[in-house]
Amino acid sequence: MSTQYSTVQRLDDTLSLRTEDGWPSNKRRYVRQDGTCNMVFRHIPEEWLHYVTDIFTTLIETRWRIMLLIFALSYILSWLLFGILFWVIALAHNDVKDHYNAPCMDGVRSFTAAFLFSLETQTTIGYGSRGMTENCMEAIVLVTIQDVISVFIDTFVIGIAVAKMASARKRAQTIGFTHCAVINLRNGDLCLSWRVGDLRHNHMVEGTAHAQIVRHTVHTTGKVDVSYRDLQIHEKDILLAIPTIVLHKIGPSSPLYRMSLRDLRKEAFELVVSFTYTDDSTGILHQTRTSFTPNEILWGHVFQEMLRVTRKNYKVDYALFNHTGKVHVPEVSAEEYHRTKVSPWLRHSPRLSPRVSPRLSPRLSPRLIKPPTVTVELVTGNEIEKDTIDNCNTLKIG
Repeated sequence: MSTQYSTVQRLDDTLSLRTEDGWPSNKRRYVRQDGTCNMVFRHIPEEWLHYVTDIFTTLIETRWRIMLLIFALSYILSWLLFGILFWVIALAHNDVKDHYNAPCMDGVRSFTAAFLFSLETQTTIGYGSRGMTENCMEAIVLVTIQDVISVFIDTFVIGIAVAKMASARKRAQTIGFTHCAVINLRNGDLCLSWRVGDLRHNHMVEGTAHAQIVRHTVHTTGKVDVSYRDLQIHEKDILLAIPTIVLHKIGPSSPLYRMSLRDLRKEAFELVVSFTYTDDSTGILHQTRTSFTPNEILWGHVFQEMLRVTRKNYKVDYALFNHTGKVHVPEVSAEEYHRTKVSPWLRHSPRLSPRVSPRLSPRLSPRLIKPPTVTVELVTGNEIEKDTIDNCNTLKIG
């Protein structure tokens, strides 16, 4: 079924499309709320070669069940391979048929015995019924090679398991963003904000917040462009001991400066936010990401306070992490709000107020034009000083 578009805007050679179900929906986010990118790569040249070349990273990124299956197969196949080789040596030395012959390996008279000998050798079990003799040099060389390979397999498996358990993705799951962003007034300016918090008791060394506006544009030729616009973060370096509100002031350099509430609901962008930090326990650099669509940006809301101060410590109630409250905020753009806020000051500014000339206003009475005289007496001891000060009053002409 073809996609039905509800809005099509033409600008020069570009074509902006908005579908009936809105853009971007949960299935077509550029960055999902869990931080993963909604991308599917196709027709990558030599794709398997790249994965095999960087096999360490490939195994770290695979799921646990697949990784455990690969590890189990690596051990079983190595036991089976060397068991077959030991069985071949036993056949060549006539240890299977001639039980009175001095064997290359004690207790290896069948394929099952050869497989068990390979398993016991690689895992260093040593039951005592099977063992190596000095009758066959080729068997001694094969046991040496198997021991060396088993060390490499153990090292590889342990390294992958430790790296996967210490993966940045697992630590990133303990850093949470709110489900929505809010727009409210702070110090007389419209601001966009969202909250980030660390759910663990041991906190990171340092952290930096970052935000981008992501837009997609469909050209008339079918070409799709994705543009990125950085947002300036107020105090982006954060010590995340307690949940912190990340703030973006909607100023003239902001892409949201000319956007009102009505314009926001018609927009088709995605706000991608991230928090990059270093964990103090492992020293590993991590990054947590999420995204907000225009419908997830609440206009005229504030986040509820989570912090309570007691005599001994600070208490943080994470039950209020995603809770917001409504406040009165004008539903106009930051540009219009700033203009209406500055206009009354311009009208009442003494420097910019028009002055009335006596010559150009014959209707004014000379009594009103003449500045009043005020006599001030300053008494210091027995001396009296008189000083005349001219005071100019601003006249309001009706």
